[in-house]
Amino acid sequence: MRFVMAAKEGRLRPGILLSSRVVFLSDLLREEILDLPKFLSETPDAIKKTLEALGNTHTLSPRNEAGSSRLEETRLHPPVLRPGKIVCIGQNYKGHLAEQSLKPHKFPVIFAKWPSCIIGQNEAVVLPKASKKVDIEAELAVVIAKKAKNVPKERALEYVFGYSILNDVSARDVQYAETQWVRGKSFDTFAPFGPWIVTADEIPDPSGLGIRSWINDTLMQEASTADMAFGVPEIVAYLSECFTLEPGDVIATGTPGGVGHFRNPPVYLKPGDRIRIEIERIGTLENPVRSED
Repeated sequence: MRFVMAAKEGRLRPGILLSSRVVFLSDLLREEILDLPKFLSETPDAIKKTLEALGNTHTLSPRNEAGSSRLEETRLHPPVLRPGKIVCIGQNYKGHLAEQSLKPHKFPVIFAKWPSCIIGQNEAVVLPKASKKVDIEAELAVVIAKKAKNVPKERALEYVFGYSILNDVSARDVQYAETQWVRGKSFDTFAPFGPWIVTADEIPDPSGLGIRSWINDTLMQEASTADMAFGVPEIVAYLSECFTLEPGDVIATGTPGGVGHFRNPPVYLKPGDRIRIEIERIGTLENPVRSED
């Protein structure tokens, strides 16, 4: 099942994608639902509740079709508009470590992106005046389903609602000029996210998904999530040791090798570029690039 965020009657509302149509949860469940994290926190089994409203099928009834919209005519917004947390894992792919001549870390490297930098499908990444070296990072995003604190690795996937794509856009000159990475990672528009969330029941094992990125027609990254040093269960368990993960929180699990900064010569984004990121069994996230001016 694919959860999306789109506009209806002037308000953004969560919905699901069925038969190339967006069915809004408010229509499906006959109650006002404007926020996916709130829906998750109030519904212990959100997927089950949604399926029951569909008659336990993945098909579109005439009643549900009446209030739906066609996907190709619908602007998709980030599936979680303002996550409480965007937790990022750095240097988590063996290929990315190798291109930096780094050894694997004993523990996950953690940093954050601010929720204000999230944008959705086909929204523009804006190149800030403060940076001349803006790069992309294709990442598998994990969306948390319920409160998770001190979760054992063996049960960690029980706390995952689903998976999406996040582009950890990075101002490399700002990032490496400072001892922490948050400012260089959190310029406005530096977290394209979407186009939807694929629920965890459709991806029971996220450890072998193909992941690729392009700038225009140039393939930049091509790997598998099997190349992660720390997998999703290890990451969720590790993070929950120190702070509570909450419904709708997003974890960006790291990027493969092939980013522009470590190429020879380096490749950085320029106005007019188009970024495309594809993750197997999830879909494709696309964003144009423009200057701040």
